[in-house]
Amino acid sequence: MKLVTWNVNGLRAATKKGFLDFFNEIDADIFAIQETKMQEEQKEFELDNYYEYWNCADRKGYSGTLIYTKHKPLNVVYGIDGDLYNDEGRIITLEFDNFYFINVYVPNSKPELARIEYRQLYEDNFRDYIKRLDKEKPVVLCGDLNVAHKEIDLKNPKANLRNPGFSIEERTKFQDLLDAGFIDTYRYLNPDKVKYTWWSYRFNARKNNSGWRIDYFVVSDRIKELVENVELRNDIYGSDHCPVEIDIKL
Repeated sequence: MKLVTWNVNGLRAATKKGFLDFFNEIDADIFAIQETKMQEEQKEFELDNYYEYWNCADRKGYSGTLIYTKHKPLNVVYGIDGDLYNDEGRIITLEFDNFYFINVYVPNSKPELARIEYRQLYEDNFRDYIKRLDKEKPVVLCGDLNVAHKEIDLKNPKANLRNPGFSIEERTKFQDLLDAGFIDTYRYLNPDKVKYTWWSYRFNARKNNSGWRIDYFVVSDRIKELVENVELRNDIYGSDHCPVEIDIKL
């Protein structure tokens, strides 16, 4: 199966910058989107041959997740257990015959880590949630996880030690997730490769490749051998993030 995740930083804006061309070209089995920044009723296009599942934030123009899938799931859950974090449209879980697919947009800790306590609680709740799912069947998790795990995962690690996305608190929580029985698929296949998925719009960051790797596919450890390839599509524009695609034998 080919799976894709992309934080589009506003789906309506992205459709004006080539999103639909990429979507049709990649022909993914499942395509996960973060930061839709819109309500479902605001969409102005239809994508044939896909089921679609929206989790929109209560606040218009903010956050939001969306999944397009060619394969109809057995079950769909919004938020954690159908409840937590639906106010910000953070999580969608699709259950299939032999795996769970989860699309997430992890809360940003904000400048000066103003929202770090909220973020820490989110991480604990979410880890408990996917550990429960993993006991039933393997998990494929993707999305904007808003953390660069190691120094290799961002251009200027020393300058960002207390900045959101690279604080020790966030990095530790991500390691806790991996230690709970999951793997970062890109780093599993590319232990020493330097490549990014997000660049600030300031200071010509993308042109200078001064970026961060904060968008991931994470899978249950017991299916890691099924992962055939992971690509960070730096050649695709239209957002401050680039898409990530994975080929996996599910």
